[in-house]
Amino acid sequence: MSNINTGYSLDKVAEIIRRDVADIDIPANYSITVTGEEEKREELMDSLMFALMLSVILVYMVLASQFESLLHPFTILLTIPLAVVGAVLAFWITGTTLNIMGVIGIVMLVGIAVNNSIILVDRINQLKLQSDTLTDAIVQAGQQRIRPIIMTSITTILALLPMSLNIGDGGALRSPMAIEVIGGLITSTILSLIVIPCVYYLFENLKIRMTKRKQTV
Repeated sequence: MSNINTGYSLDKVAEIIRRDVADIDIPANYSITVTGEEEKREELMDSLMFALMLSVILVYMVLASQFESLLHPFTILLTIPLAVVGAVLAFWITGTTLNIMGVIGIVMLVGIAVNNSIILVDRINQLKLQSDTLTDAIVQAGQQRIRPIIMTSITTILALLPMSLNIGDGGALRSPMAIEVIGGLITSTILSLIVIPCVYYLFENLKIRMTKRKQTV
């Protein structure tokens, strides 16, 4: 049994051990494996990756049924990679290592980050029936929904801020999750107000062109 020095994560230490023991000559029918906490970590990571994929699929199914479209859920799910960019930047800026709670934070971001895009896309769909052009609907939706989107993100960030400060017992375990969600919300909120309307415009124009082609054929 041994302890890990500060600045090293369990998976990195396990990788170093595997690399160092790879050149050791051992008798036949014998092997050197890393077990204990590392083995449990690998099993838990596999379960969390499955939960992440399942959450994305379930979110897509719910969005497809609510919007009655197979196309625009992809527009909303585009917020997830935008949030992951912020999570990675937050880890890099703070020097935090990814642990199990950080992976749980990624799963949380799948449900949290898409909320702003849902509000925006839903309003665009409503105004599209009233406005003369698609551009007007997108501009009006952005103007009308920018305040609730920013307020929702700020309240969530402020609620997670104490957890990210690594205060109290177990703070080092919980803080990566809070840091990741905060970073993901910042980038997803800012970029979703820019990227999501553009992607929506491109998808709508693509759908219109495909409809025209079918009619001409």
